[in-house]
Amino acid sequence: MKCLLLNILLSISFMLPPYLISRSYARADGWGCQVILCLSNPAGSTQYAECRPPIQKLWNELAKGRSFPICSGVGFRSSRPGYEPYYCDADYRLSASYGPRGQEATCVSTSLQRVNSSFCSDDRNDYDKASGSVLSSRWRREGRQLRCMGYPIQRPNVRMQPHYIDVTIDGVGQQRVWY
Repeated sequence: MKCLLLNILLSISFMLPPYLISRSYARADGWGCQVILCLSNPAGSTQYAECRPPIQKLWNELAKGRSFPICSGVGFRSSRPGYEPYYCDADYRLSASYGPRGQEATCVSTSLQRVNSSFCSDDRNDYDKASGSVLSSRWRREGRQLRCMGYPIQRPNVRMQPHYIDVTIDGVGQQRVWY
């Protein structure tokens, strides 16, 4: 047991001096390692005040088209930058279609829901038909009653930071970084 402890201490004492002498190398790699450490936090990369400056610097660098920082000794990969300006609330999916103004994004409910009966009647006025707030409306029997059912549509939310990269950290998982 004493021999094992002695071997460990000797190994550490031989490996430690190069890191203490080579400060410039540690500083050059420091920001990238801080970013990886902050991104590996399951509660969010900016949960702690110490992580906010390196993550904000990451966002600024990525927005300028620069690459993801490096951190030697840590296994990670990053994807090419992506762009998603819109997102939907829970239970809605993002859908794109072509309308009078070109390509338009909408959020469509993922489940059939009860809607106003005016969407299912044959004598709807032109305003209701053109409103487009329900997709695939139809009459559906529920028990002894007929109900008008459809997939409600709503406007998508606009992201404050629409650009992203996916970062995979070995042993931690994958995280999407928005900037």
